Amino acid sequence: MTQRLALFDLDHTLLPIDTDRHWVDFLARNGWAGDPKAVQKKNHELMEKYSAGTLKIEESAEFMLSFLNLHTPYELARFHEQYMHEVVRPAMREKAVALVAHHLEQGDLCCLVSATNEFVIAPVARAFGIPHVIGTVPEYKNGRYTGKVVGTPSYQGGKVIRVNEWLNRMGLALDQFSESWFYSDSQNDVPLLEAVTHPVATNPVPPLRELANKKGWQVLDLFPLQ
Repeated sequence: MTQRLALFDLDHTLLPIDTDRHWVDFLARNGWAGDPKAVQKKNHELMEKYSAGTLKIEESAEFMLSFLNLHTPYELARFHEQYMHEVVRPAMREKAVALVAHHLEQGDLCCLVSATNEFVIAPVARAFGIPHVIGTVPEYKNGRYTGKVVGTPSYQGGKVIRVNEWLNRMGLALDQFSESWFYSDSQNDVPLLEAVTHPVATNPVPPLRELANKKGWQVLDLFPLQ
């Protein structure tokens, strides 16, 4: 059995961008998301709430997932391939790729754990070589995304719930690992940071950096944020 576990947040942790926000901006720029100005304004408002720790996941999910409902899966896949080429891959940094590779080479069980929906982040996880993905799950029925969420969103304490559910399906439990890591930039992820043996505040926002210093957690700066 794998004795070590490595969990990674994505936005501003492994990437210096927010994939959810940039995905919506990408759709709006290309005319695939309604009124560009209105969409980008709402997108910015939600990110301000997230940064302040006041975002309600229901409000965010309703907005972010609504764009999946506008297009067929074929169209969405084509859009996402372009998004990866134009936005995500140029934002990937060597230090972040090397960090993931280190854990993979050690034989650690690795999983990307993000509040962003799984449609957006699954191809990003593959680009980093991360074999497992936990994100907010968008409902899919009759060949279309509905714009609704399935199960517990992987946000704040919901990340702990989702990680435990994922491990339980494999007959594992968090406390069975001799060592476990979680890398995150955000104070929203404190519940999962506190659940692992090695919490790592990665490119942390000021409140998390302060908390990490207070608790003696490792602080890791992979890149300047943008």
